[in-house]
Amino acid sequence: MKAKKTDNGKITALYERLSRDDDLTGDSNSIINQKKLLEDYAKEHGFTNCVHFTDDGWSGANFDRPNWKRMIAAIEAGEVSHVLVKDLSRVGRDYLQVGFYTEVMFREHGVRFVAIANGVDSDKRESSEFAPFLNIMNEWYVRDSSRKIKSVLRAKGMSGIHTNSIGIYGYKKDPNDKNHWIVDDEAAEVVRRIYRMAIEGKGPYEIARILASEKVERPSYYLAQRGLGKHKTSYNPDEPYTWRGGTVADILSKPEYIGHTVNFRTYKESYKDKHSKMTPKEDLVIFENTQEAIIDKETWERVQTLRKTIRRTDTIGTANPLTGLMFCADCGAKMYNHRGKAGNARDWAGRPTGKKRPDRDEYNCSRYDLGNQHFDDYCTTHLIRTAVVNELLLEAIKEVCDYAQNNEAEFMAQVCSASEDRQAKAAKAIRQRKQRSEKRTDELSRLIRKLYEDNVNGRLSDKLFEQMLHDFEAELEGLTDSITQDQQELDRISRETVNAEKFLALVKKYTDFSELTPAMINEFVEKILVHQAEGKGASRTQEVEIFFNFIGKVEIPRKEIELTEEEKAALAEQERRRAKKAEYNRRYMEKKRRQWKEQQEREKEQQEALELPAASTEKGERIA
Repeated sequence: MKAKKTDNGKITALYERLSRDDDLTGDSNSIINQKKLLEDYAKEHGFTNCVHFTDDGWSGANFDRPNWKRMIAAIEAGEVSHVLVKDLSRVGRDYLQVGFYTEVMFREHGVRFVAIANGVDSDKRESSEFAPFLNIMNEWYVRDSSRKIKSVLRAKGMSGIHTNSIGIYGYKKDPNDKNHWIVDDEAAEVVRRIYRMAIEGKGPYEIARILASEKVERPSYYLAQRGLGKHKTSYNPDEPYTWRGGTVADILSKPEYIGHTVNFRTYKESYKDKHSKMTPKEDLVIFENTQEAIIDKETWERVQTLRKTIRRTDTIGTANPLTGLMFCADCGAKMYNHRGKAGNARDWAGRPTGKKRPDRDEYNCSRYDLGNQHFDDYCTTHLIRTAVVNELLLEAIKEVCDYAQNNEAEFMAQVCSASEDRQAKAAKAIRQRKQRSEKRTDELSRLIRKLYEDNVNGRLSDKLFEQMLHDFEAELEGLTDSITQDQQELDRISRETVNAEKFLALVKKYTDFSELTPAMINEFVEKILVHQAEGKGASRTQEVEIFFNFIGKVEIPRKEIELTEEEKAALAEQERRRAKKAEYNRRYMEKKRRQWKEQQEREKEQQEALELPAASTEKGERIA
């Protein structure tokens, strides 16, 4: 109905609202019946210049309704003289909000309010005395409905049925069973590619850039174009290929892609909350193997492990794929990667030689670095160059894969027999290391408490207190992380089962072992333990242990090789040369020691000769 101007320029607002729940109660609450009731009442009581404000399909707990807001704006502008509603529940079902509008705002703006079915008229004060109780009952209705709906959804979710109204990207609803998901082949192929790129060492934002550059439709656009998804009416059609890093990260984290149902991802503390909260991972309800998997379980778990480690690019330009796999064999801490451009070489006088020095790329123990910062020895360096690790790694992968392919039965028997002993030894070592870390953690906690006491009592200055506290807390944080990792490793060992078949399937997947790739590292390698090097120079040796996914550490049987006469002669010549060099080094060092001893004796004689005349002169002076 179009507004008509009156003498005072004001209108009578007829407000109607209907929610989906109200629609189920029958025709009495329908928008058509509300309009007829309000129009008849306005005509009977002489209200003119009527204008309808209608919100169809809006909950009474939500006051962000478009036409309600439009009516409130008109009231604030002084354009409304009367507001008519069927009953108080049409205004809303939040007793505080309804009370504010009807008892405060409408009165302040001189608006007469009438709720026909409740007999409420703001011009008749006695009629409003029971209104607060009606508002509370109206809110109770919403609270009760919310509780019932939540109970129904909870029962549905706990039965293993998807609580999502739509399937996630990569799946679609089965036309024969709305509660079952089937694979959407086109989208599923994109999901598989995203996981492959993650295995290759690419991060979510790098993957997003690649997909955007190749004009792959982003999930919200893809689903909206097919009439699916929650963004089918709100997506931006002008950005069909704008992938976000957060979108890729979300895809990489969903257990649904390995065939599971995950319910209750979000929750609200109250039906009044407008924003949902994320459910902690440990509280998610997961039902396994409820639909066809798009990603195999091993790949998904490997991606989760990779994403726990931050890989940053640096001056070299790419992240090191070994990061997160390298551990100190003695203290169990992660190893830090140190890389950077080395620049041009210089001579003894500091002048550029024109030759370029090799770029720095090496690993050392993180607790050793931490000890240096605190002027203490937490561990030794365990320094090793990345190039050396890559060379050892490629050789080990080639060797194990070749042995597994050519001696399949022996390989499986050896792996299974070695598993139990390896697990027991590993668990023992980890428990011992964990106990040491826990002991040091207790010591640090006592030291921190003592620091606070000394600072409060004035025995320790604020500056020194903050410095020492920062150092202790940094060490404590590192130890806490180490303890957590050790416990996770113990849990993993306790439930580990050797799966040689899966390793063999992985071996058959690769046909080219000429180059070590990030994907090969991430799929084959579980962890690398680096021991402290022994010796110096040419005699320097360093043990590196490589543990493979599915099978752990494998010792390849060495076959004795029959040497030819020429090879034996060559080895004998090499041994003779080594012995000759060792003898030369021994004689050289003996000569240097003898020369040093003679030099010491000469210096002693010279010193004694200088001291003798001085002593004689002093004696002569005493005689005189």
